[in-house]
This record gives sequence, C-alpha cells and structure tokens, in this order.
Amino acid sequence: MSEKKTHFKIGISSIGAHLRDPLTNKKTTEQERIRQLVDMAIQAEAEGLDVYALGESHQEGFVSAAHTVILGAIAQATQKITLMSSVTVISTLDPVRTFEDFATLDLLSNGRTEIVVGRGSRVGGFSLLGYSANDYEALFDEKIDLLTTINRASGEKRPINWQGKFRPPLVNARIFPQPQDRQLKIWHAVGGHSSSAVAAAKRGLPMMLTTLAGESLNFKQAIDAFRKTAEIAGHQAFDLPITTTSWFHTAHTDEQAVEEFYPYFNGMTKELRSDSVPKEFLHRSLAIDNAMMIGSPATIIEKLKYQYRLYKQQQFLAHVDTGALPEALVKNNIDVLANIIAPEIRSFVADESKLSDNHG
Repeated sequence: MSEKKTHFKIGISSIGAHLRDPLTNKKTTEQERIRQLVDMAIQAEAEGLDVYALGESHQEGFVSAAHTVILGAIAQATQKITLMSSVTVISTLDPVRTFEDFATLDLLSNGRTEIVVGRGSRVGGFSLLGYSANDYEALFDEKIDLLTTINRASGEKRPINWQGKFRPPLVNARIFPQPQDRQLKIWHAVGGHSSSAVAAAKRGLPMMLTTLAGESLNFKQAIDAFRKTAEIAGHQAFDLPITTTSWFHTAHTDEQAVEEFYPYFNGMTKELRSDSVPKEFLHRSLAIDNAMMIGSPATIIEKLKYQYRLYKQQQFLAHVDTGALPEALVKNNIDVLANIIAPEIRSFVADESKLSDNHG
C-alpha cells in the first residue's frame, strides 16, 4: 500500500474519571473536575498539541456520562485543536442521536470533531441505559453499522432505509443537522484483539488501538492484521490511519515519575477495580519496549521512537490524568509532552519518512 506523508499528530486523552486523592483523602467536586477537563483541552491547544479526546462512562467515579456536552464547552473555548471522543460507547446509544450530537458538535467546532466508537470496557452502563450485557457483541455490531450507514447517507445526500433488532426501523429517514463537510470522521476503537482490528478494517474505519501497558510488541499483531485486511479490501494506508493511546506520566527522572504516579495509579485501580498494583509494575513499565509512557522525557521519547518503528502509526494520544492526579502534575504532563517530547517525535517521524522514501 502506498502511504501519504502527513503530520504526525500528538494529543492527550481522558476518560473523565473523578476519584479520591489517595494521599490526602480529598476529592474535588464534580463541577471542579469538569472544569479541569475543559482546562486540559485549553492548555493542550495553547501549547501546540493536535488532539484532545474525552471518553464516556456511566458509573460512579466518572463525570463524563455526557461527554459530548463537555466537548461542546471545549469547542467554544478553543479554535484549532481536534476534538475526539475516546470512546463513545455506541452499544448503549441510539446511533441516530449519536450522529445528531456529533454533527452538532462538528458545527460548533467549525469542523474539528471526530468520533471514536467502541464496545466499552465497563458494562455498568448497559443495564442503566436499558440494555443487557448478554447482547454485548450484537449491540455493537448493529449500532456501529447503523452509525456508518447514517454517515454514508449524509455524505451522499440520500435518505436511509434500515431495519435492525435493537431499535425501530428507519424509513426514508434524513438525519439533521449534518456535519460541516457532510460526513463525520469515525474511528473504530480496538482493545488489542486482532479480531477487532480485522472488523475495523473490513468496515473501512481507521483504528484507535489501546496500548495501555505491556510489551509494545504484543499489539503488533493487531496492527498487522488491520493493515493486511485493509489492503485486501482495497484501502490505501493513509485512508485508514492508526492512533495508539497509552498511560502517560513524566518527571525529571524515571524514579521520580514512578514515585509520583504510583499512588494515583494504584489508587485508581483500587477504587475502580477493587484491585492493587505493585510498584514493580511501573518499574517494569520503564523499559523502552513497554507500551506505558512513563518516565523521564528522554525515556518517553525513546519509547515513542521504538513504537513508531514498530507500528508506523499516524497519531499518539497520551492519557495524562487518573481522575485524582493533582492538577499541577497533569499540567506538567501536558507541558512536557507539548514542548519537549512532541517536537522530538515529529522531527523523528519526518526523518524516518524521508529515509523510507529514499529507500523506495
């Protein structure tokens, strides 16, 4: 597959967690936490990052159930940064309303909106929103296919006739408003399984691959399966880009990064999963071939270079907060990512692209 050379995009993401600080036992208000999410996006744009992504969750410990509303506030507070969902749990939503919401957001943001749809790693929202987790796969398959059908119909200026299992049929339906360029950019979230990557490629959707931790090589199989399937389906590589996303925390030294991040990473795991993580997990994650982006700026730069050589992805999103990480540390993560790490990685990717061109 031929590749179109593009600017390597770097941004930040959050799932909107809202947790208790394990060191002080204090917790911000929901209003304060939502303000922090907006401020993160404002800072990311001001410091030159490309993307801000916000996920959706419908359970205690999160403030992002209405993530499109928060993204709407961010759209009005920013001018250039791309706004993404990460992820929109399409399985528990009406694709018609989802398209309407994101089309409206796209108009508010002057065409800066992209949507990442996924199954959801937490199933608490299924019963809350009137669905059974027993239909986990069937719900996702039907609803993502309807969303992409609506999107194509919008681009082709035609009505929709559709029938499925989980919502009433659509008969000569037209969905309004429509995005600025008539179609939304829809990404397919993949948790690491090759089968999900293959499904994304078969649907002709770009892939966002979650690479939270573990050896980076473990995720190569999904990327290879995605690209091979896309090629068989006749897609050009640049038409179906890949985003990777990972935990991110940086400090002056590797040891400082681990010491700062561990209480909050472990606290998050305890609060959300009733589990505990040994500190050694983060020490092992400092390895250059580990997907978690933790360490000094120099360490993270080497990690990202290693990943790019392995994946040749087009975009990276750093998950810079835990829901309790002090705001000063979150701001430092964004600042260092934007001003120290991103320039190095963009320059590296540009050089790698030139070498690739020179070698045919």
